[in-house]
Amino acid sequence: MTDLPIEKLEIEGLGGLPIAVHVMGSGRDLVLIHGYFSNAWTNWIRYGHAAKLVEAGFRVIMPDLRGHGESGKPHDAAAYPPDALMEDGLALIDQLGLADYDLGGYSLGARTTVRMIASGGATPRRVILAGMGLQGLTHTIDRGGYYTNVLTNLGTFERGTSEWMTEAFLKTTKGDPVALLHILQTFVDTPREEIARIAQPTEVICGADDRDNGSARELADTLPNGRYVEIPGNHMNAVVRRELGEAMVDFLTA
Repeated sequence: MTDLPIEKLEIEGLGGLPIAVHVMGSGRDLVLIHGYFSNAWTNWIRYGHAAKLVEAGFRVIMPDLRGHGESGKPHDAAAYPPDALMEDGLALIDQLGLADYDLGGYSLGARTTVRMIASGGATPRRVILAGMGLQGLTHTIDRGGYYTNVLTNLGTFERGTSEWMTEAFLKTTKGDPVALLHILQTFVDTPREEIARIAQPTEVICGADDRDNGSARELADTLPNGRYVEIPGNHMNAVVRRELGEAMVDFLTA
C-alpha cells in the first residue's frame, strides 16, 4: 500500500483501445509492466515496490495491459492480434514522449518488455526482467496451455492445487476470463538469438522456487549484459516480497 499520490492517465493502444496508466513520483522515467491476470495496482503499488522506486528518485509509469485492470477488455478476438501488448507498450512510450527511460516487467510484463526491445521500437537505458526464464520467451505456448485450462474450467479445481490458486488470484484482481483467454493469442516467441542481441544492462530477478517460465539464470547468461538476482518465493508470491522492490532499486541506482 502507499499514501503517495497516483496520477491516472489514458493512452490509445492498438486499434484505439483505451489503456489505463498509473503514474507515481517525479524524476527519471521508469516504465513497469505487470504480469498476466494482474494489474498495475496489484503488481507494483499494493506491496510497496513503486513507493520504493519513487523514494529512489523515479517517476514510475505503470500501464494496465489490455484485457486487464482499468484498460479496455473487449470480448472480440479481433482486438487481440499477435504482439498487441508490444504495440500498446510502444504507443505508451510514443504518446508520453519518453526518450530517456528504463523499462521492465514481471512475467508477462517481462515478455512484453522483450518484445518491445526486440522490435526496435523501445530503446531503454536499463532493463528489468522479473519472474521470467529463457523458455518463457522462446516457447510462449507452453504456459498458454496451462492458462487455457484454468480459464475454460473455472470452479472445477481441487482446493490447494496450482490451478485453484491461479483461479483465486483471478478473483482477487476481478479479472475478465473472456478477455484474458484472448490475451493468450497475442503471445509471440522471441528467438534466442534475438534475446542475445539485447545489449542494455539487464537485471533478471526471479524467485528461488520459480520454475514457471524456465531458467532465469539461463536467460541472464544469454544476455550480453545480464545479471541474475535471486529473491525468496515462487512465481505467485515472489512478486509480493520486499526483496523484489529492493533488487530493482539497487540495480537502477547503482
